[in-house]
Amino acid sequence: MQIGVYGVLNESYLPRSDTNLSIYAPRHTLIIRVPSRPREHSMAAKEIRRLLGIAALAAMASTYSVASNQSELPLFGTIDTRVGQLEFRGGYPSKETIDELYDEMDFQRAVQGYLWAIPLIGFAQWQEEHENVFGAKDGDVVYYVSFLDKLGILTSNATTPYIIGFLNLSRTGPIVIDYPAGPTAGGLLDMWQRPISDLGLTGPDKGKGGKYLLLGPGQTVENSEGYTVVQSPMNNVFHAFRVLAPNPDEAKTLRESYKAYPYSQRDNPPTTRIVSPDGRPWSGEQPRGLDYWKLVAKMVNEEPVHERDRIMVAMLRPLGIEKGKPFQPDERQRKILSEATLVGEAMARNLSYAKRQEEAQLWPGTQWKNAVLLEADQETEHYTSLDERTAWFYEAVTLTAGMTTKTPGQGQAYIGGQKDKDGNWLMGQHNYRLRVPPSAPVEQFWAMTLYDAETRCFIENKHEKAGIDSRMDLVKNDDGSVDLYFGPEPPKGKESNWSPTVPGRGWFAYFRFYAPTEAYFDRSWGLPDIEKIN
Repeated sequence: MQIGVYGVLNESYLPRSDTNLSIYAPRHTLIIRVPSRPREHSMAAKEIRRLLGIAALAAMASTYSVASNQSELPLFGTIDTRVGQLEFRGGYPSKETIDELYDEMDFQRAVQGYLWAIPLIGFAQWQEEHENVFGAKDGDVVYYVSFLDKLGILTSNATTPYIIGFLNLSRTGPIVIDYPAGPTAGGLLDMWQRPISDLGLTGPDKGKGGKYLLLGPGQTVENSEGYTVVQSPMNNVFHAFRVLAPNPDEAKTLRESYKAYPYSQRDNPPTTRIVSPDGRPWSGEQPRGLDYWKLVAKMVNEEPVHERDRIMVAMLRPLGIEKGKPFQPDERQRKILSEATLVGEAMARNLSYAKRQEEAQLWPGTQWKNAVLLEADQETEHYTSLDERTAWFYEAVTLTAGMTTKTPGQGQAYIGGQKDKDGNWLMGQHNYRLRVPPSAPVEQFWAMTLYDAETRCFIENKHEKAGIDSRMDLVKNDDGSVDLYFGPEPPKGKESNWSPTVPGRGWFAYFRFYAPTEAYFDRSWGLPDIEKIN
């Protein structure tokens, strides 16, 4: 630190009367009162020189203190911040500070990159398992029906079968989806889990079936007559449907009637292969560590970068994720990326289980929360629903217009419960009860499904049971209400109404309304809290 002292002080310049002497330091001025009488000039000079030394030290200390307290960047010195001590000389950062700031900047960007990519990686991971574990190819569909089949799906419904496939339109060219007529809920989604088009009851076919022509970025066909044409903004596409018919024979017919094949083979379409998981273990959880970023890099390279994502893609470049380049992080980048997945996932879990949005509150005074706090396109008037998107896609997969509709009698509504009536997290060693009031507001059925709080998938248990729905043969109370039970062991005589939990593991629930009625939307029907009963 340099202190500027203006003028040379000697006895000839001593003041003739009491005066102030000013000493200047960067952003600070210290004023010394100097008494002056002729007979004391010599003594005053010595005193001034002593005071000057003291003042210089004081100015230095004051500069450091004020810079730190006001969070200013000093010309000379250090500041204490939440990322450590930063040092500057003549306004320039030291070598150590340069390294510290770049590491912190890249770490912050990586954490936000993790949160940004969650819906993308949710699908990318599933596609990897789809192809590498089940051996399913473009146009194939995987039929998930048993408890074990669905064990890897994030927050799957336990009581409805799923028919799911992935396509890469850059490999196949335009694809025809020959969709069956009947009670189904289906959709085409891009890899950001944004709907391209609903299929079935909430789609353009309205449950009557029809032929859809799916085009990738920049793809066209000469003749699209007779097709419902839908354009995908991405090369990789998720296609799926759920059979809502309770009759197994009808479900089988619908499943076998579904076809997906290249437009180029429309005159002689191949049979759509149906693949079974056959109990093979698999995981739809977002991978951890560098595996997460390998998928991010893969998607960045395979897909167009849309306008809303350009800033984030730029932020990931210093971390070795760049379009047109292989992902080969150095040791520094690997360390930052690995740490960022830990912090990023912790933030994602916080956003999911401790929602802070006012609109998450469903019924005043209850612990139930709206599980879906975003529109199907993930956009609002002024911003992309980042936190809401993270919360949903960390714990779930897929989002369609039918899952966000506010029209009575259509689609589905999802509510989540992580706490009991007393505000405590739901834990597997305890026993709980939920009383479902009579006249539930659904035109089709309701379903209650339990999930492991760690994996966000079914609670793995020897009973291979994860949920209950209103189509089952349940024990009802005299007033038409139904008591559901959750715990390590079933209550005697109420086994049909029970779902198992595992001691020591947290769990949460989704309560689903299929074709919810007006009583759900106007909140005139309410679901009470889950109660701990021991």
